[in-house]
Amino acid sequence: MKSILVYSLFLMSGLYFGQINNIIDPEPAINTIHKKYTGNIIFLSKAISLDSLKEADFITQEVFQEDKDLNLRIFLNNSLVNYLHQLEPSLAVDELLKKGNYQFNFYIDGTLIYTENLNPGAGTAEDKKKKTTFRIPLISSKNEDSWGRYLWMRFYLVNGGIDQLNEGNHLLKVEIKPYLKATTLKVGNTIASGEIHLTIPKKNISEQQIAIQTINPNSGWKVSDEKLDKEKIRLLNKKIAENRFRNITGIVVIKNEKLLVEEYFSNSARDSLQDTRSVGKSFASALTGIAIKEGYLKSENQMLKDFYDLKQFKNYSSHKDSMTIKSLLTMSSGFDGNDADEESPGNEENMYPTDHWVRFTLDLPATENKIGKNWQYFTAGVVVTGDILNQSVPKGLENYAEQKLFHPLGIKNYKWQYTPQQKPSLAGGLRMRALDFAKFGQLYKNKGIWNGHNIIDKSWIKKSFTNYFTNDKDFEGYGYLFWRKVYRVGNQSFEAYQCSGNGGNKIIIFTEIPVVMVITAKAYNTSYAHSQADKIVQEYLLPAIGN
Repeated sequence: MKSILVYSLFLMSGLYFGQINNIIDPEPAINTIHKKYTGNIIFLSKAISLDSLKEADFITQEVFQEDKDLNLRIFLNNSLVNYLHQLEPSLAVDELLKKGNYQFNFYIDGTLIYTENLNPGAGTAEDKKKKTTFRIPLISSKNEDSWGRYLWMRFYLVNGGIDQLNEGNHLLKVEIKPYLKATTLKVGNTIASGEIHLTIPKKNISEQQIAIQTINPNSGWKVSDEKLDKEKIRLLNKKIAENRFRNITGIVVIKNEKLLVEEYFSNSARDSLQDTRSVGKSFASALTGIAIKEGYLKSENQMLKDFYDLKQFKNYSSHKDSMTIKSLLTMSSGFDGNDADEESPGNEENMYPTDHWVRFTLDLPATENKIGKNWQYFTAGVVVTGDILNQSVPKGLENYAEQKLFHPLGIKNYKWQYTPQQKPSLAGGLRMRALDFAKFGQLYKNKGIWNGHNIIDKSWIKKSFTNYFTNDKDFEGYGYLFWRKVYRVGNQSFEAYQCSGNGGNKIIIFTEIPVVMVITAKAYNTSYAHSQADKIVQEYLLPAIGN
């Protein structure tokens, strides 16, 4: 027991580097400041190299500004891989680095707000083997590329940090531990911590920015006179004005087929064409349903080989012969394509630079996944769906969409994104007014009926709003290019199917209440885009409109 106590004291002193059972020799603390501050996290207002760092550069209090640099300098008494080795001595170096990294804990005024087990891919393997001190830019005015910036965004914008750091004085504390996730999650003791006093200045928001916006005439909708909690909408507008919800351009709420809320932000207005990115994918689903209804396609169970000589493309396998339109609509085709995986051959970022997106997709290898069973977000498959439509309907897809969908809905002002072959891209990028996106949502809420005319069969709506992936507990579900989402307010749950696009763009069709919502936004490629849209719905819009 006495030897264990002595060993622990050595660890706590921050001066002992030749630790028992180290798997790799770490870099020693040669720098005087490193030796003095081992086990500490220091806050800095600018990027400073270790050799140039002085104690006068440390900041312990700061007036917080989101466009002002905020850095951490971490001083450890060992390297990450050795901390992980202490958690699981049986694993080799490469296995440790595949399964573990640093855990960050953010406290505000003594309360734990956010914990993140940093993705094992963050940071270089060499640094994690050797380094005992490193700098993390949390906020960078020069957009310095670093996993630290995204870590900060997840804490600050996604997981409640911004709500806790309200006007006034606060204590921010950051704590680091090693973690390893092998068979179970193992978390080590704290290896470094530090804190800073932040003063959050008052934001000058005018009454005009908070006030509920008047619904002007000629919207194309009847105006609702239903009850509305106006204070909730005012609080929402205030949060947008304070930049606590970011890059929101429009919010539209339809209740019982009437316009209840219409708000615009960020220099956007009623006639602005909103770039909603992958919201356009759901239009591919609608147009497929219309084409089947009119007999231009036999059914969604038609196979790709009915439209393409698959043997003429690269990586042919018999697996491709069983791929169907339905498997493209449900993103479970079996192509080796996953937009969430940067290493995936079929990642959409590999498609865009090519000169023929359909050929790119059909050239992809097939996986061994059972068709229709394994969901992976796959933009390129929707491009193929668009191409099948384009070759199947009279006068091509663009004319067909105008005649069979947009004209009946009274949508006159819209703009397609095109493929390299100058065909409408159903991968996303369709732009139109927020009010017109609401018409598309209301069409689905009406089970395919608009002004007494049957545009889409209700059976297609039912298929589109069916979750085909009920076995995945971590995934709320997916239909025919519609996401299933359950919003929760208090002890109530509200199921919806929705179109969803990069930036936090949404058309939300609730299944049990007579409500359609549209959120348009430009928070492209940010970690907070979708979470802030969810908060807007759950914490403001649903409570404001009641049931």
